[in-house]
Amino acid sequence: MPEPANRSAVLLIQTAFIGDVILGTALLEHLQRTEPGTPVDFLVRKGNEGLLKSHPHVRQVLIWDKKKDKYRGLWRLLQQIRRAQYGRVVTLQRFASTGFLTAFSGATERIGFDKNPFAARFTRAIPHVIGAGVHEVSRNLHLLDPTYDGPLTPPRLYPTAADEAAAAQVARTAAGGPYLCIAPTSVWFTKQFPEEQWLKLLAALPPQYTVFLLGGPPDVEGCERIKAATTRPGVVNLAGKLSLLASAALMRGATLNYVNDSAPMHLCSAVGAPVCAVYCSTVPYFGFGPLSPFSRVVQIEEKLVCQPCGLHGHRQCPLGHFRCAHGIETQQLLAALAESELVKR
Repeated sequence: MPEPANRSAVLLIQTAFIGDVILGTALLEHLQRTEPGTPVDFLVRKGNEGLLKSHPHVRQVLIWDKKKDKYRGLWRLLQQIRRAQYGRVVTLQRFASTGFLTAFSGATERIGFDKNPFAARFTRAIPHVIGAGVHEVSRNLHLLDPTYDGPLTPPRLYPTAADEAAAAQVARTAAGGPYLCIAPTSVWFTKQFPEEQWLKLLAALPPQYTVFLLGGPPDVEGCERIKAATTRPGVVNLAGKLSLLASAALMRGATLNYVNDSAPMHLCSAVGAPVCAVYCSTVPYFGFGPLSPFSRVVQIEEKLVCQPCGLHGHRQCPLGHFRCAHGIETQQLLAALAESELVKR
C-alpha cells in the first residue's frame, strides 16, 4: 500500500501491454529531469511489475491483477489511490477502467486523453491523434506538458545487477565472439515475421555469429520450432529463460537485434540496443517505432493498398495472402546487419 503522499506526488497509470509500459518510462525520465525530487508511483497490470524493479525514478509500483477479481480489484485500487492523496494522476490509456481511477482519484490534477470515456471528469484532457508520424512517447509527454516542444525523451529501463549477471553468463556461451538476438514471435499473427522467413535469415547470416532466440514462456514452442528447423549451428533458444530486464541487458551487447513491431523492439529502445524492426501489417507512421541510437525498419518495398490493415495486428491476414510479410527480402535484413557492423567498428 502506498504511503500517504504530499500533494506533489504523481501517479502514472499504464495497465496495457509490456511495450506500452516501456514507452511510459519516458515520462519518468522527463519528470526526473524537470521535477527532480517529485515522488512518482507507477500502476501496471500484474505481470509487468518486473519492468520497474529497482527503477531509480519510481517510488512504488502499484499492481492491478486483471485476471483475478478484476473489478473488485479495481475498486480496491481506487481506495488505495484516494488514500495516497496524489497531486497528479495521469492515465496513459484511453480505456474506461483507468479513466475511472483517474477521474475519481481525488487528485488535484486528473489528466488523460480526450478519447477516454471519463475525460469529462479530467482537469486536463489532451487530444490523442495517431498518425502524421507522431511518436507515442511524444503523445504521452504532452499529458505532462501540453506545450512541450523539446527533443523526444527516450524510454529507459534499468536492469539490476542480477539481470546484468544473467545476461553476461549467456553472452559467455558465445565464446567471446559476436552475437545476434532474434525475437521472432508476437501476440498478433500479422505482426509476426513468418517462421519460414526467419529460417531464410538464419541460413544467410554470417557464420561467426551466435544467435540467441528470445521470448517469454508463451514463445518457447515457437522458438524451439525455429531452432529445430534450421541447420545453422550456434542457435540457442532462450525463450522463457531470462527476465525482461535480463533480455534487455543481453540485447544491449548484441551486434544487432532482429525484432517484430512488438515489445522486444521497445526493450531495445529502453537500453539503447541496436535494432532492426521488421514491420509486416503495421507501419511506423502510427508512432510506435524504434528509438535506439541505431534503429532500422524493414518493410516490404512494394506499395500495398492493404497495408496497414489496422492499428494493431490480426489473427490472420484479412485478405489471406500476407504479402506484407512474405514480400520482405532476406537481403533487406542483411543490409541492416552490415550497417550495424560498420557502426560497431
